[in-house]
Amino acid sequence: QVPVVESGGGLVQAGGSLRVSCAASLRTFSQYVMSWFRQAPGKEREFVAAISGSGAETHYTDSVKGRFSISRDNDKNLVYLQMNGLKSEDTAVYYCAADYKPRGLDPRTAANRAKYVYWGQGTQVTVSS
Repeated sequence: QVPVVESGGGLVQAGGSLRVSCAASLRTFSQYVMSWFRQAPGKEREFVAAISGSGAETHYTDSVKGRFSISRDNDKNLVYLQMNGLKSEDTAVYYCAADYKPRGLDPRTAANRAKYVYWGQGTQVTVSS
Protein backbone atom coordinates (compact mmCIF):
# COMPACT_ATOMS: atom_id res chain seq x y z
CA GLN A 1 0.00 0.00 0.00
CA VAL A 2 1.33 3.42 -1.01
CA PRO A 3 1.15 5.70 2.07
CA VAL A 4 0.39 8.99 0.29
CA VAL A 5 -0.85 9.61 -3.26
CA GLU A 6 -1.40 13.00 -4.92
CA SER A 7 -3.90 13.79 -7.64
CA GLY A 8 -5.62 16.74 -9.32
CA GLY A 9 -2.71 18.37 -11.11
CA GLY A 10 -3.10 19.74 -14.59
CA LEU A 11 -2.83 22.73 -16.90
CA VAL A 12 -4.38 26.04 -15.88
CA GLN A 13 -4.14 29.59 -17.21
CA ALA A 14 -2.45 32.33 -15.20
CA GLY A 15 -4.90 33.83 -12.75
CA GLY A 16 -6.89 30.63 -12.59
CA SER A 17 -7.48 28.13 -9.81
CA LEU A 18 -6.74 24.48 -9.17
CA ARG A 19 -7.13 22.10 -6.24
CA VAL A 20 -4.74 19.22 -5.72
CA SER A 21 -5.52 16.35 -3.36
CA CYS A 22 -3.54 13.90 -1.27
CA ALA A 23 -4.93 10.57 -0.10
CA ALA A 24 -3.04 9.23 2.92
CA SER A 25 -3.19 5.56 3.92
CA LEU A 26 -2.04 6.23 7.47
CA ARG A 27 -3.50 4.41 10.45
CA THR A 28 -3.22 7.45 12.73
CA PHE A 29 -3.76 10.15 10.11
CA SER A 30 -4.93 12.81 12.57
CA GLN A 31 -1.57 12.58 14.39
CA TYR A 32 0.39 13.61 11.29
CA VAL A 33 1.26 17.11 10.20
CA MET A 34 0.60 17.13 6.46
CA SER A 35 2.47 19.41 4.10
CA TRP A 36 2.77 20.35 0.47
CA PHE A 37 6.13 20.89 -1.20
CA ARG A 38 6.87 21.70 -4.82
CA GLN A 39 9.80 21.33 -7.17
CA ALA A 40 10.34 23.13 -10.46
CA PRO A 41 12.89 21.90 -13.04
CA GLY A 42 16.43 22.74 -11.98
CA LYS A 43 15.33 24.00 -8.57
CA GLU A 44 15.34 22.68 -5.02
CA ARG A 45 12.21 21.14 -3.57
CA GLU A 46 10.61 23.93 -1.54
CA PHE A 47 8.07 24.08 1.24
CA VAL A 48 4.62 25.42 0.34
CA ALA A 49 2.15 24.80 3.16
CA ALA A 50 1.55 22.71 6.28
CA ILE A 51 -1.46 21.83 8.41
CA SER A 52 -1.65 20.41 11.92
CA GLY A 53 -3.26 17.07 12.67
CA SER A 54 -6.51 18.65 13.84
CA GLY A 55 -6.54 21.17 11.01
CA ALA A 56 -6.60 24.06 13.47
CA GLU A 57 -3.18 25.44 12.53
CA THR A 58 -1.67 26.21 9.14
CA HIS A 59 1.62 27.63 7.90
CA TYR A 60 2.52 28.96 4.45
CA THR A 61 5.60 30.12 2.63
CA ASP A 62 5.48 33.86 1.93
CA SER A 63 5.14 33.52 -1.84
CA VAL A 64 1.76 31.76 -1.60
CA LYS A 65 0.16 33.57 1.36
CA GLY A 66 -3.25 34.91 0.42
CA ARG A 67 -3.42 32.73 -2.69
CA PHE A 68 -3.13 29.13 -1.49
CA SER A 69 -5.10 27.37 1.23
CA ILE A 70 -4.34 23.99 2.79
CA SER A 71 -7.09 21.93 4.40
CA ARG A 72 -7.78 18.35 5.51
CA ASP A 73 -10.63 15.92 6.03
CA ASN A 74 -9.65 13.48 8.77
CA ASP A 75 -12.74 11.33 8.22
CA LYS A 76 -11.55 10.61 4.68
CA ASN A 77 -7.76 10.81 5.22
CA LEU A 78 -7.51 13.57 2.63
CA VAL A 79 -5.42 16.73 2.36
CA TYR A 80 -6.10 19.50 -0.13
CA LEU A 81 -4.24 22.46 -1.51
CA GLN A 82 -6.53 25.06 -3.05
CA MET A 83 -4.51 27.29 -5.37
CA ASN A 84 -5.98 30.59 -6.52
CA GLY A 85 -4.49 33.42 -8.54
CA LEU A 86 -1.98 31.04 -10.08
CA LYS A 87 1.19 32.44 -11.63
CA SER A 88 3.62 30.94 -14.10
CA GLU A 89 6.19 30.66 -11.31
CA ASP A 90 3.85 28.25 -9.50
CA THR A 91 4.54 25.66 -12.20
CA ALA A 92 6.08 22.64 -10.50
CA VAL A 93 5.56 19.09 -9.38
CA TYR A 94 3.60 19.27 -6.13
CA TYR A 95 4.38 16.69 -3.45
CA CYS A 96 2.41 15.68 -0.38
CA ALA A 97 4.38 14.75 2.75
CA ALA A 98 3.50 13.39 6.20
CA ASP A 99 5.31 14.08 9.47
CA TYR A 100 4.32 12.23 12.65
CA LYS A 101 3.68 15.15 15.00
CA PRO A 102 1.14 14.26 17.71
CA ARG A 103 2.06 17.47 19.56
CA GLY A 104 1.14 19.66 16.61
CA LEU A 105 2.58 21.94 13.97
CA ASP A 106 5.83 23.80 14.62
CA PRO A 107 6.36 26.54 12.00
CA ARG A 108 10.09 26.56 12.77
CA THR A 109 10.56 23.02 11.44
CA ALA A 110 7.71 22.57 8.94
CA ALA A 111 9.95 23.37 5.97
CA ASN A 112 12.61 20.79 6.93
CA ARG A 113 12.31 18.01 4.33
CA ALA A 114 14.23 15.57 6.53
CA LYS A 115 11.45 15.55 9.13
CA TYR A 116 8.84 14.00 6.84
CA VAL A 117 8.35 10.25 7.05
CA TYR A 118 6.24 9.71 3.93
CA TRP A 119 6.27 11.35 0.50
CA GLY A 120 3.93 11.03 -2.43
CA GLN A 121 4.99 10.60 -6.05
CA GLY A 122 3.98 14.13 -7.01
CA THR A 123 1.43 15.69 -9.33
CA GLN A 124 2.31 18.14 -12.10
CA VAL A 125 0.83 21.63 -12.02
CA THR A 126 1.48 23.76 -15.10
CA VAL A 127 0.42 27.40 -15.28
CA SER A 128 0.33 28.93 -18.75
CA SER A 129 0.78 32.66 -19.39
